[in-house]
Amino acid sequence: MTAQLIDGVALSKAIRGDIAARAAALAAAGRRPGLAVILVGDDPASAVYVRNKVKACGDCGFHSVLERYDATFDEAALLARIAALNADPAIHGILVQMPVPRHIDPHRVIEAIATAKDVDGFSVHSAGALMTGLPGLRPATPYGCMKLIESTGMALKGRHAVVIGRSNTVGKPMALLLLQAHATVTVCHSGTPDLGLHTRGADVVVVAVGRRNTLTADMVKPGAVIIDVGMNRNDEGKLCGDVDFAAVRAALGPAGFITPVPGGVGPMTITMLLANTLQAAEA
Repeated sequence: MTAQLIDGVALSKAIRGDIAARAAALAAAGRRPGLAVILVGDDPASAVYVRNKVKACGDCGFHSVLERYDATFDEAALLARIAALNADPAIHGILVQMPVPRHIDPHRVIEAIATAKDVDGFSVHSAGALMTGLPGLRPATPYGCMKLIESTGMALKGRHAVVIGRSNTVGKPMALLLLQAHATVTVCHSGTPDLGLHTRGADVVVVAVGRRNTLTADMVKPGAVIIDVGMNRNDEGKLCGDVDFAAVRAALGPAGFITPVPGGVGPMTITMLLANTLQAAEA
């Protein structure tokens, strides 16, 4: 028997139902949650992500603003737009879709967003709050991963969790969130000589490196929880993750859990962005 699937679509739907109810109550009190999304350039994948975020806002009763600019848009003008949105009381969350064109400094853009409206959770202030255990807005993808793990019923206290990947957007905040849940955490990356040495004893493995078949069947133990953050294409052009899905699912056995790609982490990322926007509006 194979591992159980963690259905990110179903979990996302359930969480969005609660978000929509809370948003309606807030709107009835005269404070409708508002999210502003800025897209600079014509990257096709970014356009899809932005469209999905705006649609999700509408589905949950949020006010949303989409600002699109061509790839030559000036950095100073972008920072001016962010400043205006920072001052807009109808906007509770601001995100600038990454990547931005090369002439724009992404760090400067992220830091221009008011901390209270940093619903991506990428700023130095937000990262520092997470690091020190203070309240704040958490990066949406790791936040969603925590909800997926929680849905399995596994208590993380005392468990060994391995994070493969050390990016500022997923790997590092993922490790910190797991630590906050009292797991013992190992962070692996491209410089780790033997991934399997660390993952074979892990109760939870989160893979976020953007490379197919990073985690294989011989690298997991039966009963583990595997969260696949990767988004790649296989030889047939179909979406796949960082995990050798079929083989790993079989190796985990019926007591294990694994997220599919697509349908696992992806739906949760936008959902937790909405949760952050709602949190900012309720503050």
